[in-house]
Amino acid sequence: MANLKITELELPGVKIIEPTYFEDFRGYYCETYSKRTMSEYGLNPEFVQDNHSLSLKKGIIRGIHFQNNPKPQLKLVRCTRGRVMDYAVDLRKDSPNFKKWVAVELSAENRKQIWIPSGFGHAFITLEDNCEVQYKVDELYYPELDRAIAWNDPDIAIDWGTDSPVISVKDTKAPTLAESDVNFTMEENK
Repeated sequence: MANLKITELELPGVKIIEPTYFEDFRGYYCETYSKRTMSEYGLNPEFVQDNHSLSLKKGIIRGIHFQNNPKPQLKLVRCTRGRVMDYAVDLRKDSPNFKKWVAVELSAENRKQIWIPSGFGHAFITLEDNCEVQYKVDELYYPELDRAIAWNDPDIAIDWGTDSPVISVKDTKAPTLAESDVNFTMEENK
């Protein structure tokens, strides 16, 4: 079996994935994703799109984002420059963990990745200037299914570490979870 460290988080299905880095005097090499290696661990997505964001300032929040059924997205997220606090929020209405969230610091230095299954919202806040986040998804983007939940939703109550974040116009207009049309269930979004 390939050498890959996987840590299950408090929300079932959400995982930290740490690839093996081979380092020497020149630098390092690693496989950030290998279909063969992931399948050895029972993780068999068919990734179809890579996304890359640059956030210029500390305190920028992106999220809470998701893509509704019938085209939800599993995400494999990493930070390749800077540091972010990354969040996964269980949005499956019939889940015992509905509205609960977990947070993991991702950085170029710690090289961690977070596995966020479909049925979960995704968000992050930048912890310093000039952060780049890259993520793979297992479903293409469909604008008509693109959704967001308000970053400051009181039912989710994420502790962002700031009361005055930088928010996009889209995220400023996002509804609360109670007002949203999120349609995730445990059966459809495992």
